Amino acid sequence: MGFIQFNLSEPMQKALTKNNFLTPTPIQQKVIPLVLKSQDIMAKAQTGSGKTASFVLPILQKWLDSSYNGKAKIRTLVLTPTRELTLQVAESFKVFSSNFSKKPRIISVIGGEEIATQLYDLQKGCDILVATPGRLLDILRKKQINLSSLEFFVLDEADKMLDLGFANELDLVLENLSKNRRNLFFSATYPQKILEVVSKITDDVVQINIEDETPIVENITQRAILVNQEKRNPLLRELLKTNNFKQVLVFVSNNRAADNLAVKFRKYGFNAESFHGNLDQDERVFTLEDFKTKKIDILFSSDISARGLHIEDISCVINYDLPRSSNDYIHRIGRTARAGKSGTAISFITLENFEHFKLIEKRAQIELEKEQIEGFEFVGTVTRQKGGAPVKGKRKSKKDKLREQIGK
Repeated sequence: MGFIQFNLSEPMQKALTKNNFLTPTPIQQKVIPLVLKSQDIMAKAQTGSGKTASFVLPILQKWLDSSYNGKAKIRTLVLTPTRELTLQVAESFKVFSSNFSKKPRIISVIGGEEIATQLYDLQKGCDILVATPGRLLDILRKKQINLSSLEFFVLDEADKMLDLGFANELDLVLENLSKNRRNLFFSATYPQKILEVVSKITDDVVQINIEDETPIVENITQRAILVNQEKRNPLLRELLKTNNFKQVLVFVSNNRAADNLAVKFRKYGFNAESFHGNLDQDERVFTLEDFKTKKIDILFSSDISARGLHIEDISCVINYDLPRSSNDYIHRIGRTARAGKSGTAISFITLENFEHFKLIEKRAQIELEKEQIEGFEFVGTVTRQKGGAPVKGKRKSKKDKLREQIGK
């Protein structure tokens, strides 16, 4: 059955049809009825599972069914770990309420934008607030926001948020929320620290786990190509020229590499741009919009776009540099093969990262044939090397790097 089974309003059904939402995904099938019944939820949801619509649709329906008078008050708060995901979730609320005769006021607050403008927007009234935790705390400290009317609190990408070091910020936010609210948690994994947060917030939660469903990555053709490190650039050019990839997302290890490669590939005649945490917010928004609307063919990105971003027509993801972990690998390649489509994910395997990729394969429970491309044959012998002791003060901590990527 389609979305009609949930008895959503006619304006919402029109928006669903217009945006090609025809059949609910497994998580939507399970979550939407529970939210409509005002149940606390803890959902384990992998990338590309359709989780955003699973909470946006029923929350909008509950808002539509209620008769609110006077100035808009914040009824829903959604916290996300990154600016891009915040803007994307806010856009989903706007898209699915686009046909309402009376539309909810939806506001996103993120770092990198003028806080004065955001405060002014909030003072005019807000029904649904989507925020990154750092900027929300800035506003709370100024005592310019009232969350006493809150009905829904959504924590999206909860594991990522705590990985980024937002545990203390989250505690401070929770102190300001209405007690009579519903809590919705979405996370790809539920380590102990997440369970501890959930236990502080609610003792009556329904757990939803869709791990047993068909993994999203089954629609992705995964390839591992052996190549010497210095040959990755010409190999990437060869792959782009000889394959019919429409939109390509290339992951690299750092912001500088993204910029450098984008410049080089523009000189080679490719329509390429870079995307990373050092860009200012306007640049990030414009770059993503140009990629979504196909004004850009190739996007060189740091891991800032590995989670949460929904761009439907990415035909190929390339790991120019390997990710740190198997979870990051899954999230990266999950940017392709969205909404039931197929896609390709290619990883460059070098002498330097060969052993690391073996570990990713083991933990991700995959085993890929190692290809070689004519003209780019792999030269050398893989040897296992133990890393040296870390040198304090030489590099920024992982937390510092991640905080730089998302801002506040």
